[in-house]
Amino acid sequence: MIELNKITKTFRVAKRNAGLKESVKALFRKEYEEIRALSEVSFTIGEGEMVGYIGPNGAGKSSTIKIMSGVLTPDAGQCIINGRCPWKERKAHVKEIGVVFGQRSQLWWDAPVLDSFELIRDIYSVTPETYQKNLKRLTEMLDIGEIRKTPVRQLSLGQRMRCEIAASLLHDPKILFLDEPTIGLDAVSKIAVRDFIKSINREKGTTVILTTHDMQDIEALTDRILLIGKGKILLDGSLEELKGKYSGNKLITVEYAGNLPALPENVAALKNLDGHAELMADMSKMPVSGLISLLSEAVEVKDISVTGESIDEMVVRLYKEFEI
Repeated sequence: MIELNKITKTFRVAKRNAGLKESVKALFRKEYEEIRALSEVSFTIGEGEMVGYIGPNGAGKSSTIKIMSGVLTPDAGQCIINGRCPWKERKAHVKEIGVVFGQRSQLWWDAPVLDSFELIRDIYSVTPETYQKNLKRLTEMLDIGEIRKTPVRQLSLGQRMRCEIAASLLHDPKILFLDEPTIGLDAVSKIAVRDFIKSINREKGTTVILTTHDMQDIEALTDRILLIGKGKILLDGSLEELKGKYSGNKLITVEYAGNLPALPENVAALKNLDGHAELMADMSKMPVSGLISLLSEAVEVKDISVTGESIDEMVVRLYKEFEI
């Protein structure tokens, strides 16, 4: 369904130093720097997949989404989505995709939400029957019945994002691009949006590509991740593979009386103060039971807990491994 082959994109950015003198000089002579946003990016995504596209700021995530949406034209490479090149057959392509940019709105700021929905209906030539059916379903699933007649500027961020997602799905797209869809949302709104995305994928087989810094979104929604850094795809695999590789570390929190013994090489003391210690241990070299026995023999253990690394901590380790 989606195939990218050696996509490359470079931006030419104007640069100057601070100060009035430098700004005057820039009027007559501008200095530019070329930034390689994407460097031979290649991957394929099948129909109905939910893929997490992750990486640090400036890695090239949004540039990739814009190319797949037909907004940007790459310098080199090939992108085929549903048999079409997005930037060459844009009119036909956009009828089959939905896009949500968390920091940009497709809704009219001063108009009621319904006015924007009706404009989108006309832009995509959605039949009245399909529009009413989708509007009713999206209104119920995203709980926007009470706010459809409210101007967008008067909505909270969570309300607006639910309306943005509804707007992107009114025309029954086969592919949904989500760029930071839960940015700034409260816990209740995040869960509502995640549940909705999962139901759309399950019921309609919608392909979802999700870019976000919220690793809870990735864990809740996707089975596969693509890691991009410095414009290159660094990792393509399942979330379970990532957990299997990086979840060997355990955090042991212990309340004790006495003096903590010398720790094995695979155990690092993150915190040790007044009978409270937090230890990070590599369990591939020593089982949890072995470490607990070592501690119990040396000190009086009052309380102990063992937890695995969070998805955020695993991704941070992943970034450090690839030096991005």
